[in-house]
Amino acid sequence: MRVEQPFAENGRPIPRRTPTSAPYFDAARDGRLSLQKCPRDGFFFYPRNRCPDCLQDDWSWQDVSGRGTVYSYTVDRVGLDPTQRERLPLVVALVELDEGPRLTTNIVGCAADAVTIGMPVEVTFEDLGQETLIHFRPQSQPQSKPQS
Repeated sequence: MRVEQPFAENGRPIPRRTPTSAPYFDAARDGRLSLQKCPRDGFFFYPRNRCPDCLQDDWSWQDVSGRGTVYSYTVDRVGLDPTQRERLPLVVALVELDEGPRLTTNIVGCAADAVTIGMPVEVTFEDLGQETLIHFRPQSQPQSKPQS
């Protein structure tokens, strides 16, 4: 059985909502970044029904700061997906959250050439109607580090 890919009104593909991922997308719609947290192993991402470390199912959803750093990235300048061509160049990044997990996402709000490894970023949301996508942009105010 083939399941159809959902699309936004502008033709862009949107993630498929599942019972496991629904709280993630519900939080995004409310302007929050919420991840699963295991009481033994901490936060994890992508949404799944068991902790990837201990395989227990007693995790809970918790909001996180939405701040992190660019761990790695690439710039799509070709746009093999026709629905993404209007967004080129498109920065696809792995962002390491302050809480630990890494998320694959897009960096928005700055020139592709301005993105660097280690760049501080913060969450931002894009409403596509059916779903709200999570992206990251350069931090507007860098976090101050505690004095030693």
